[in-house]
Amino acid sequence: MITNLAEKPKTDPDLVLVEGIRRRLNTSLKGKADVIEMVLVCLLSRGHLLLEDKPGLGKTTLAKSLAESIGGHFARAQCTPDLLPSDITGFNIFNQKSHEFEFRKGPVFAEVLLADEINRATPRTQSALLEAMAERQVTVDTQRFDLSEEFFVIATQNPIDQHGTYPLPEAQLDRFAMKLSVGYPATDDEVRMLQEAVSPDEGSQADKAPCLNPGQLRQLQSRVSGIAVTTTVQDYLVRIATETRRHMSIALGLSPRGLLTLQRAAQARAFLSGRDFVTPDDVLDVIDPVLGVRLGLEIREANRVTQEVLDVVTVPTYSEK
Repeated sequence: MITNLAEKPKTDPDLVLVEGIRRRLNTSLKGKADVIEMVLVCLLSRGHLLLEDKPGLGKTTLAKSLAESIGGHFARAQCTPDLLPSDITGFNIFNQKSHEFEFRKGPVFAEVLLADEINRATPRTQSALLEAMAERQVTVDTQRFDLSEEFFVIATQNPIDQHGTYPLPEAQLDRFAMKLSVGYPATDDEVRMLQEAVSPDEGSQADKAPCLNPGQLRQLQSRVSGIAVTTTVQDYLVRIATETRRHMSIALGLSPRGLLTLQRAAQARAFLSGRDFVTPDDVLDVIDPVLGVRLGLEIREANRVTQEVLDVVTVPTYSEK
């Protein structure tokens, strides 16, 4: 039983900061509040996000808006078969004047990196992101360079056009916290989008200002990492992971790294719900996108298999006091 854990006050200043980001993202990507909520969960849990969807649904708009909201630098890498690892990490170039090598930073030296159509890059180039995503650093010519502590990757891949693609290996997929699908907007939202395109509202400069000051995102992420998780909930998480390793349709079950990711995502979900403790419902809210990126299945099929796993794992009961 989860007891003696109080809810956070509704006027929590940290939640007010997050509400500013949420409002900005909902303005940029209309009618996708559920997707944006999971993006916030991914960001606050210090994860990385894989968006698998058709072109033109707002993935780039979402990434740019997020970078503006947190006050970070946005960079984009258009992944193609001829993209080199150094095009991602950066490279050393010889300076004729100083007669020394100088390091030219690649797009990973940003707060928000959009790796567009990541599965069109070769495995060698994809692997350039492994160290960056896992350790927030890159090694070039034996020299290590630290990335921003707020480094956040949004990668996209197109599920309907597989010609000339290189499927992401399991090691790469396990670096992502979640896989989401944006989907087409509702009719009313598309009508509103067309109306705003005819008469665009430029908005004030204040509307475009960052929602966070430098360092505030790390403070939010640190607070999320301190959200209480009882042994009852942790036992539930482990039983879910164990069942994924037994399921006949799952080639590779949830890894220990994936299990830690699932717990952090549940902590972020609890935080956004105004609580300082995790409940089984928080786990259930985030489990589809967390497992979906690791099962090697199309999103709908992954959700079906995830439900089969949950059906055989007993949900613990709890009380809020």
